[in-house]
Amino acid sequence: MTEQLPQVIHTYQSHILDSTRWQCYEPRADDIIIATPPKSGTTWMQEIVRQLVFLGQDIPERDAMGLWQVSLWLEQRLAPLDVVLRQLEAQQHRRFMKTHLPLDGLPYFPQVKYIIVGRDARDVAMSLWNHYSEFTDEQLERFNNTPGRVGDPVSPPDDIHAFWRTWITRGRFAWESEGYPVQGNLHHIQTWWNYRHLPNILFVHYSDLKANLAGEIRRIADFLAIPLTDAVLPSIMQSVSLDAMREREDRLDSRMKEIFKEGAKTFFFKGTNDRWKDVLSPEELALYEQKAAQVLTPDCQAWLEQGRKVFK
Repeated sequence: MTEQLPQVIHTYQSHILDSTRWQCYEPRADDIIIATPPKSGTTWMQEIVRQLVFLGQDIPERDAMGLWQVSLWLEQRLAPLDVVLRQLEAQQHRRFMKTHLPLDGLPYFPQVKYIIVGRDARDVAMSLWNHYSEFTDEQLERFNNTPGRVGDPVSPPDDIHAFWRTWITRGRFAWESEGYPVQGNLHHIQTWWNYRHLPNILFVHYSDLKANLAGEIRRIADFLAIPLTDAVLPSIMQSVSLDAMREREDRLDSRMKEIFKEGAKTFFFKGTNDRWKDVLSPEELALYEQKAAQVLTPDCQAWLEQGRKVFK
């Protein structure tokens, strides 16, 4: 934990990321930024926030093209920056964006609310393995051949054990030591954890969402200063269930079938934890323990593995 305000010290550029695009961002006083490592509950949190912003009502017709156009992803380099900025500026509702950037690569604004979602890294690996194994050929073509790619091309992994060893021991960027071929998972959370004392940063854990969805939605609403009544909460909970989000894949992202071989069935795969226990060997799990000790502070590791209950 530090008393200084966060500063950008790294540039993240890869087959999917270009953090320099955030230099064009002009914040509004009530903006919300959902900051997560990949496969940690990003879309789930985006939909929770959407339901809260619109108080459980259907989104306006002007935004009916999908969650990906309501909640924009600024550093995603495949969409033209000028188009994304025009979309962002045109939004009249309270804006809520997503980012996969660590805090050392994202401009910080005291007037913006940040929601950080974390998940046990071993669960993230299982979800990411499925995610990267099921990209369509067309999506891999976009990743690798859209002009401006920095670094290695991305290709689907062949073996989950080889994928795990690379992911937990190799960094995509020189200042990271895990997360390849995407970005650091542990590094991401630690950069935010160092500033968890700031009043505009909220940490939410994937396991806490699964264990007490109603309580976590109330906590998020309080953080965002959104009045939430008992009457609207059940409809929000129904709308953000895994089954409901699978069924409404076009409303979430009309491009699902272009990106993944089986569309939303792939993207919202199982949503369960602890699958790694039946997959990874003791030797492979030891790699995680070694990396966590290297990258995370003990309190951050405890939270990342168990959620808020470790501090009760």
